[in-house]
Amino acid sequence: MNRAAGQRQRADLDAIVRWVGEGSRVLDLGCGDGHLLAALQRRKRVEGYGVDFDIESVTQCVAVGINVIQSDLERGLSGFGDQAFDHVILSHTLQAMHNTEHIVREMLRVGRQGIVSFPNFGYWRHRWQVLRGRMPVSEDLPYQWFDTPNIHLCTLRDFELFCGQHGVHVLERLVLTDNQPVNSLHNLLGATALYRIEALR
Repeated sequence: MNRAAGQRQRADLDAIVRWVGEGSRVLDLGCGDGHLLAALQRRKRVEGYGVDFDIESVTQCVAVGINVIQSDLERGLSGFGDQAFDHVILSHTLQAMHNTEHIVREMLRVGRQGIVSFPNFGYWRHRWQVLRGRMPVSEDLPYQWFDTPNIHLCTLRDFELFCGQHGVHVLERLVLTDNQPVNSLHNLLGATALYRIEALR
C-alpha cells in the first residue's frame, strides 16, 4: 500500500525509528518497498516483518532482504498471535483502509504498542485548497481526487476522538510540517501526524 510514501524520504521515518526499541520485534503494515523496515533493521537491529498486498512492493522487499508477506490488510491479521510483536506500524496507510476500527484493533491485539502516521486533512494548506473549491493535493496527499487510494481522510482531532471512543490510549504524539516539529496549533499547522498508542488495559 501507499507506494508513494515509500519512494521518498518520509517525514515520519526518523520519529518512528526513535520510538522503536533496540532489538524489538516489529510488524510493518502496508510496508511498501520496505524502506522503513530497512532503516529499522540498520539502526535498531529489529526483527522485522512487512505485510503488503501489492506484488511489486513485495518483490522490492524480497530483493533487499526484507521478510515480507503478501496479504490483504482488510482481512485482518489472523495469521499472527496475540502480542507477537513489540511494535506494529501503520505508516501513511490508515487513510487507505476501509475498516479503520478493525485494523487498529488488530494492530493492538498482535502488538504491545502501535505506531500510526497519517496526513492531517486539517492542515491549513489542505483547508485552503478546499475553500478554493478543489480537493487537496500536496506532498502528503499526492493524488488527484480521481486516482487516490485514500478513503478515510481525517484530522488530528478526528483521530484522537476515535481513540477515546475505541479504548485506545495515546502514549505520545508528534506533529510535523516540512520535517520539523509543530509546537502549537497542531491541527491547523501540522501536515503529518504520528501517534504511539496502546490498548487501554
